[in-house]
Amino acid sequence: MSNSFKVIDLIARETMRVAHENLGFIGTVDRQYDKTFEANRGKIGNVLRVKTPNAFTRRQGSKVMEVQDVVEESQSITVATQDGCDLRVNSAELTFDTPEGIAGFSKTNIEPAVKSMLSGIEADFLAFATKATYNTQGTAGTAITTISPILTARARLNQMLAPKDGRFVQMDSLTMAGLVNGNQAYFNPAPDLSKQYREGMVKRTGAADFIENERTWTLTNSSDVTANTNADALVTDGGVVVAVSEDLAQADQVVGSVFTIAGVYACHPETKAALPYLQDFVVEATGAVSVTVSPAIRLTGARKNVCKSTGADLATTDFNEKAIVFRGAASTSYVQSLMYAPEAYQFVTAKLPNMGDAESCVSMVEEGLALRVWRASDIRNDEMLLRIDIMYGMAALRREWGCRLIGAANA
Repeated sequence: MSNSFKVIDLIARETMRVAHENLGFIGTVDRQYDKTFEANRGKIGNVLRVKTPNAFTRRQGSKVMEVQDVVEESQSITVATQDGCDLRVNSAELTFDTPEGIAGFSKTNIEPAVKSMLSGIEADFLAFATKATYNTQGTAGTAITTISPILTARARLNQMLAPKDGRFVQMDSLTMAGLVNGNQAYFNPAPDLSKQYREGMVKRTGAADFIENERTWTLTNSSDVTANTNADALVTDGGVVVAVSEDLAQADQVVGSVFTIAGVYACHPETKAALPYLQDFVVEATGAVSVTVSPAIRLTGARKNVCKSTGADLATTDFNEKAIVFRGAASTSYVQSLMYAPEAYQFVTAKLPNMGDAESCVSMVEEGLALRVWRASDIRNDEMLLRIDIMYGMAALRREWGCRLIGAANA
């Protein structure tokens, strides 16, 4: 009896297998929106709008109702980036007709192609997620060799009400080596994640699974890491703009750098009590006399996130002529490890349409990952052209549930 597997099916299945085994970061984040996007794609195009959880304040010391309006907010995930990897093989390399016969072809062609594609996407996604994350722990210039920064990052996530189950840390090999060497007694083998082997060493401590990942993003600070807000800082309740003094020129602002503002404390998301540290802000966009920051500055109400050290509300004028201090030294690079709850970041893939007939093109979805494999012949050279495609989008809908870990400066 002839084998029922078609060559393109075999290639597609093997491509999906290799892909899942190499999701060091993508495989650990929130993937719940894949089905939602696919079900509504015809209505919404490439943009999925996701509602932000509502926030409310409690009625205190009174039986009289204080009815609050429901103020709904939403964020968007744009699924419109198409990446891929393309290769050319001769017809002799595609003579296999069984699942076992594809092993050699996979080793020499599929594995390097898929790994190259996903490595670049994971690096982009890690950079995106890290730049979106404003919470930062660790001491810039001091190597992470104790679990103290891990535990303080854990505490930061707890204070931001992040789920305590299923947290992860992405960390490069050098940082991991220093941490493991100094804390061998704390690391114990963890089960395979999500029933899949993933690239990198996985261990557990500080209530998080650690994944060794060489794609962690490196921040290089500008040549100026101290400045002041302007005499009129332009801060508004709910705004994202902070005007800076002229000594912090646009050329000295780096997207992804983190700073604090004197007197601006973080507050607990529910109780609104002051937390014992200044609020971290990350630069999201630069301007001639201002920076766009995250998080948005909420001075009052149910979404209030900053306050005075006493917990009292800040006024917009409390931001005028205040010292700005960036994390780390000027003109210095720091690898940014990342601790997070999966729901902090989102990765969504879209199923691409089959092109031609099913004999030459297969779109496949497995455990939330959509890939397309498409082959076509080159009659002149007796070769087969093969392309692997993925369409995706990324977001950081709950970025307060992530925390950077900053340590030694790069050599």
